[in-house]
Amino acid sequence: RARMLAEEAPFAVWPELSVEECDQEARKLPGLWRQYLAGRSPQSLEDTIPYKNSKGESYRSTVRDILTHVFMHSAYHRGQIASDMRQAGHVPAYTDFIHGVRQGLVE
Repeated sequence: RARMLAEEAPFAVWPELSVEECDQEARKLPGLWRQYLAGRSPQSLEDTIPYKNSKGESYRSTVRDILTHVFMHSAYHRGQIASDMRQAGHVPAYTDFIHGVRQGLVE
């Protein structure tokens, strides 16, 4: 989100955060995304945003492509976490999006 607003990132690329700090930051995200998206028009999804990745490499991507990446990449990480939990002998949380909507877990 910070990249899309041409703001300084609030954290280092790989910050050392406690579980509680992660929870606090995650709870802020729905409101921040709502605020960002409320200011966008359908046409602005084609705007191009310049940014640098975690390696310092410069790129330009459309807002549409960045939003698609954020959505898809979160599913990738949920899968990684579920796999790690299974390997450690635990049962991972059920993280299907539609399940979250049905349970009222998704705003």
